[in-house]
Amino acid sequence: MIDTSRRWLRRNQTNFAVGAGVLGAGYVAGQYVLSKIAETRQRMNEDRVAKENLRRRFQQNQEDCTITVLALLPTATENVLDVLPVERITQDLQQKKAERLGRSAATLDNSSAIPSSGPSSVTDDDGRSLASFQTESYLHASQMVASTPIPGEAGPSRPTKSKAQLWNELKITSVTRAFTLLYTLSLLTLFTRIQLNLLGRRNYLASVVSMASHSPQDPTISLENLDDDNVEQSYGNDFETNRKFLTFSWWLLHRGWRDVLQKVEVAVKAVFGPLNPREDLPLEKFSALVLEVRREVEGATAEERRSHKWLPYLLPPREQEELVLRESGMLKSPSKSQTVTIPSPPATPAAESPRSSFSSASLRRLLDETADLIDSPPFTQIFTLLLDTTFSHLTDREIRTEAYRLPDPSSMPRVQEVPDLDSSLAKAKLAAILAVVTKQAHAIGNGVPNTYAQAIENVKELEAFAAVIYSSHFEFEALGDARSEQLTTEPPMREKVWSEKQGAGMIGAATGVFEGVWGKVTGS
Repeated sequence: MIDTSRRWLRRNQTNFAVGAGVLGAGYVAGQYVLSKIAETRQRMNEDRVAKENLRRRFQQNQEDCTITVLALLPTATENVLDVLPVERITQDLQQKKAERLGRSAATLDNSSAIPSSGPSSVTDDDGRSLASFQTESYLHASQMVASTPIPGEAGPSRPTKSKAQLWNELKITSVTRAFTLLYTLSLLTLFTRIQLNLLGRRNYLASVVSMASHSPQDPTISLENLDDDNVEQSYGNDFETNRKFLTFSWWLLHRGWRDVLQKVEVAVKAVFGPLNPREDLPLEKFSALVLEVRREVEGATAEERRSHKWLPYLLPPREQEELVLRESGMLKSPSKSQTVTIPSPPATPAAESPRSSFSSASLRRLLDETADLIDSPPFTQIFTLLLDTTFSHLTDREIRTEAYRLPDPSSMPRVQEVPDLDSSLAKAKLAAILAVVTKQAHAIGNGVPNTYAQAIENVKELEAFAAVIYSSHFEFEALGDARSEQLTTEPPMREKVWSEKQGAGMIGAATGVFEGVWGKVTGS
């Protein structure tokens, strides 16, 4: 029995060996497949977490942009209100009306003659127009102080103007003020989006590279590192550089808006100048007048709008960059100008320390990239969309409901059996429209909540534009050398990139570009 079993085993030992080999190979292959599946699952989970982290950072960055715009806008608003004192002109008109009524009362006391119907209607029209300005406009604090006489002191002598001159000045000033604030709000929104998304992109890349350079099992706590191997310094996540870069919004808030005002004022005088304040205007005609002003300012055709350069309104010339840093408080004394002057990209002074030269080079690169973005065709496209939104909010909602007493289109039902009032037949006097425009100027600059800023936030193309900025050039920044010598000699690439991504196709592809950011960074 034992011999028989031994012979059977000896006879089938080859089969047993093959079977054991097959089982062992199957076990090894199964373990390999399971490890690959686990690895793939872990990688997918890491990618999902990374994309969600990127999206969360991006959304937080856009909220920071909105908060920043609302914090900076009152500065420009105060400057515009000081230069265009509509309320003071209104007070002069009211004073003239009071003087005229006093003279009329004296005349009625001395004579019992019945006045003609023509002057009475004119007086009633002026009274209603001024009453609308008095009830629907605000008085700025600086204008209130300037217009209140101090007892015992003679007020500043102002040239006496006729009623017609005052009404014409009121017409031009009120429209110019509101339109200037709309342009300033749109420019400030776009400029802030560019600034914060450029910095957000660099900070995010620095955090990703920093996490990748440290092992997850390493429990070491890393404090501030000022050496040359500091990843955050290498990729531009430098606090001083970021501060200097953000202070360049000073130019729009204190200088650029003046150029905008001058351009808008010329267009308003050309379009609204011939109109009489007592003239009845249909809503369609007023909208056409607003569109004509925009054509004068931005350009009548798409080609003219693309060729219009908004860069001088947002960034100073290179020779005045030091002035911006000094006026904004970043440069304390002229003696420090040599250490803060932003060098040109081709060369880096050899006498500078590595960190200071890189800080200046990084700031120079941020400013050049910002300038290229502003001069790109997508900037003009998004800027036009923002202006369409803000001007539509002013004309089709505020003026429509307050001056023309028409229902708000957004609150109207889609199907109406019998319309209450045809908007093409509704008319309002220009003086009443000016009163609403004067009121809306304060809502644009100091409104709480700011409905114009909220309308801008609803423009989807603006978020797509920000996503393209946030996700572009990751290959260049992730794979490029961090040394300052190469950063200062690297030629600008933004003009080429943005010339290839112009038009609606670029905006529509923004989501796909944004989704692929993590893959670009990790190389997966």
